[in-house]
Amino acid sequence: MSRPELPSIENQGDERTLLVSFLDYYRADLLDRAWAMSTEQLQISLAPSSLTLGNLLTHMAWVEQHWFRGRFDGEELADPWPMLDWSPGNDPEMAIAATLSADQVLDLYNFSIDDSRRRIDAARSLDQLSVESREDEEPWNLRWILLHMIEEYARHCGHADLIRESIDGDKAR
Repeated sequence: MSRPELPSIENQGDERTLLVSFLDYYRADLLDRAWAMSTEQLQISLAPSSLTLGNLLTHMAWVEQHWFRGRFDGEELADPWPMLDWSPGNDPEMAIAATLSADQVLDLYNFSIDDSRRRIDAARSLDQLSVESREDEEPWNLRWILLHMIEEYARHCGHADLIRESIDGDKAR
């Protein structure tokens, strides 16, 4: 399998196109960090952290569903999320990576992204409000969620760069 291409981002475009393009770039960048990794390699951490590439991929699969499927559209999250133990301090969205093969981790990640893309595409505008609200009863608009997702991915792609380079020397592109 050849290395996946990172999508290009237009220099000029409307707000929605640019936000989705940056989000798609970071989604692809995180996937690139796991490219050609075995199940065992996806479970290697870089001391002193316990984070692994597998943890980051399953965490972001959950984050995608949490924000777009759950909060934005108000739907129950797809399996495996509802059946996990969400007791405080558990981080089940990360721990599940150790129970999955590399193919299963990637399938879960790709399923979540595809599901999120459909929801973003179906939204009327960036001003569309989420079904779920904050504790103060104020919903988020799609614009805020897209910006938050870009921030979340940017942080975790940095983690993934360090982990991947420590495993096999492959540097971020």
